[in-house]
Amino acid sequence: MFGRKGGLFADGKPTLAQCDPEFIDLFSRFAYDEVVHEPGANHPDLDDPTRSMAILATLIGSQGADAYGMLLPVALRSGVTPVQAKEIVYQAVAYLGFGRVLPFLNLTNDILVDQGVDLPLEGQSTTTTETRAAAGERAQIGIFGERMRGFAASGPEETRHINKWLADNCFGDYYTRGGLDVRRREMITLCFLAAQGGCEPQLTSHAAANMRVGNEKAFLIAVVSQCMPYIGYPRTLNAIRCINEAAAKAR
Repeated sequence: MFGRKGGLFADGKPTLAQCDPEFIDLFSRFAYDEVVHEPGANHPDLDDPTRSMAILATLIGSQGADAYGMLLPVALRSGVTPVQAKEIVYQAVAYLGFGRVLPFLNLTNDILVDQGVDLPLEGQSTTTTETRAAAGERAQIGIFGERMRGFAASGPEETRHINKWLADNCFGDYYTRGGLDVRRREMITLCFLAAQGGCEPQLTSHAAANMRVGNEKAFLIAVVSQCMPYIGYPRTLNAIRCINEAAAKAR
């Protein structure tokens, strides 16, 4: 999937390979060789496109725009489609907010245009303003179970609108879109949450949801392991703890 790349700068500026050759060699050997080929950090379901999607989601979650700009072209070469790349960015808005995602949307558009992709891409929405709430609830039930039936109208009155938005916006607007199946959508959600940190309750919940839709514990640990070079050890270990907690509760 990855080759050793040192060129982060253009327009006549020196590359990292020129300015920091020792670091580039160290990081490249670890992230693009040792991590990729480590047996304990791999899984049969973790092919190159899936690994690339997890890393892209992680870079958005950690606000790693420079690294994202370097690795999106690599991800496209590895088999990630333009539609899949866009869907990762779109879904990030629900978990990171528009303010943090807009730079990545602009960067994605720039890179796709540079690669000769015609924009806009074919639309992926499957709902309307009239159907999104019901479709979102169906998605929630399918992912989290029957306890989500009626969730949109539950909770204290002063915060009930958040539950409604989770159903019709987060799940009705995003999870029902084409381009990514539910297993990959839950995987990238786990990556968004692990990368930004401070979301451990939600991370544990979505680790459990991942397992419900078929992303087993070993797969999730492999995903987080592949993303470790981009988020560091503390957030990686926090994510693994949340995955272990979710697995223990599921027994």
